[in-house]
Amino acid sequence: MFLEKFMPSLLASSSKDTEIIVADNASTDDSVEFLRANHKGIRIIQHHKNFGFAKGYNLALAQVEADYFILLNSDIEVTPGWIEPVISLMESDPSVAACQPKIRSYSEPKKFEYAGAAGGFIDKYGYPFCRGRVFLSIEEDNGQYNDTCEIFWATGACMFVRASLFHKFGGLDEDFFAHMEEIDFCWRLKNEGYKIMYCPSSVVYHIGGGTLPKASWRKTYLNFRNNCILLYKNLPDNLLLEVFAKRLILDGIAATKFLITAGFKDFFAVSKAHFSFYRSMGKTRQKRKKLKQRQVANIYKKNIVFEYYLRGKKKFTDLDPGQFR
Repeated sequence: MFLEKFMPSLLASSSKDTEIIVADNASTDDSVEFLRANHKGIRIIQHHKNFGFAKGYNLALAQVEADYFILLNSDIEVTPGWIEPVISLMESDPSVAACQPKIRSYSEPKKFEYAGAAGGFIDKYGYPFCRGRVFLSIEEDNGQYNDTCEIFWATGACMFVRASLFHKFGGLDEDFFAHMEEIDFCWRLKNEGYKIMYCPSSVVYHIGGGTLPKASWRKTYLNFRNNCILLYKNLPDNLLLEVFAKRLILDGIAATKFLITAGFKDFFAVSKAHFSFYRSMGKTRQKRKKLKQRQVANIYKKNIVFEYYLRGKKKFTDLDPGQFR
């Protein structure tokens, strides 16, 4: 059980100003009973059903008063002093809305972890990648990303966010259910003029894959569907047609590759994702009308798929820094 394994380090690293709250998304194991028996001082918010990552957090955080929220997965081991550097960074600049620490792999501690690594980015077609992780190429942490810097998105596995802004801008989009909702949230914040930052002096270790296994057609479906929603909500008007026309081609290629290498389930997942997105376009359009869309910093101008698979650029440092706008 992750809570039994990682709660001691979380408690040991928390100060008297920190309240630990566990939001239980209708778990079917004995997590709640374990907490009540062993950690009586921890506040538990229980949901009557599994609302997914986005709505689960929204419902829980609506019941919490704080200056900062730290969204933290249960499969993360924190390190001593992991909170203070991030809060100090955010306190130094009121335009910083959210921030993430350095995310290393729990199973391979010298390496970055897939979900977040040293800060997230997207390319012009919405494909996400990280400093330290481009697609399945994950780097060792040799200090190459030890600079505090602005990023495009902070991982939902461990995200610090100003509570006032979380509430003001509607929290996580519940239609995402899970996957990429943090990218959407960060993009909305950037469209409002705020910064998303990476703080390397804070380090945590993430197991990853606790919600859905990496080889899951359900995960493929959510990633492709949510990526379409993400782009449609946040892209400026002048880029919508171009991006979606090319993404339709790129996703068709991906679906064909899945059919050849992974079988019918992932091929079906991509098709289902697009049909689901098209059916919900009316609802997504209404959301778009309520949001700001503008040109924002730290989007990679090239196609990361082409750069990675055809040009062999497997590391973030292989990418042209001049292509980030």
